[in-house]
Amino acid sequence: MLFNEPVFGPIHSRRLGISLGINLLPAESKLCNFNCIYCECGWNTKDKKKKFNRRNDIKKHLELKLKLLKDEKQYPDSITFSGNGEPTMHPEFSAIIDDTITLRNQYAPAAKISVLSNATMLANPDVVTALLKIDNAILKLDSGIDETAVLINKPQFSYSIDKIIENMQKLKKHMILQTMFLRGIYDGKQIDNTTKSEINAWIDAIKKIEPRKIMIYSIDRKTPADNLQKVNFDELDKIAEHARKLGYEALVAK
Repeated sequence: MLFNEPVFGPIHSRRLGISLGINLLPAESKLCNFNCIYCECGWNTKDKKKKFNRRNDIKKHLELKLKLLKDEKQYPDSITFSGNGEPTMHPEFSAIIDDTITLRNQYAPAAKISVLSNATMLANPDVVTALLKIDNAILKLDSGIDETAVLINKPQFSYSIDKIIENMQKLKKHMILQTMFLRGIYDGKQIDNTTKSEINAWIDAIKKIEPRKIMIYSIDRKTPADNLQKVNFDELDKIAEHARKLGYEALVAK
């Protein structure tokens, strides 16, 4: 499921309502420093010619779409950076956020600006500054245990939960923590981030990160890896209750 345009939708999001999407990544294939086994965009490819969408093209397409929606009195709840990979990898991410804030204020002032990110680029101070300017910095942490996170997310670099948490702390009280819960078998290994030890590690991570809100969900579409299983709503809600007992707002996507 790839997005062929720099600006797409609006679509109905389980977490964000009526969402106008922005894709900073190539149209023809995914570009990400993760290769998650559940990603709706499929696997990364080895095409070295892949290019980010240009800042000016993003700005032009977004303004045209927002003008059209305003004329039709169809206002989005969220302008959401997601698309075919990790948006914060774009070299002009910070400037694009500034463009988006300006256009949002002009055409759809009630809309939130949201970014769905794997939190791997938070060592870049420009990315942190940009995320602090928006309404919903939604950052992924699918496990509090390195081995499990590597199995689920397949990072394309040396990955450390401790380092990710340390960088997330730059956004504490501002960011939203997002976690995908699932079970299955991949590469001959059992995966289950709903076990007692996994939940304990996840809760420990939450205590360190101190997010503004928590969103949890499970598989909703076809996944590139076979043999993955969805976790049902009731079980997800029980997991969310652990965070609620700590005083956090924890939402479960149906």
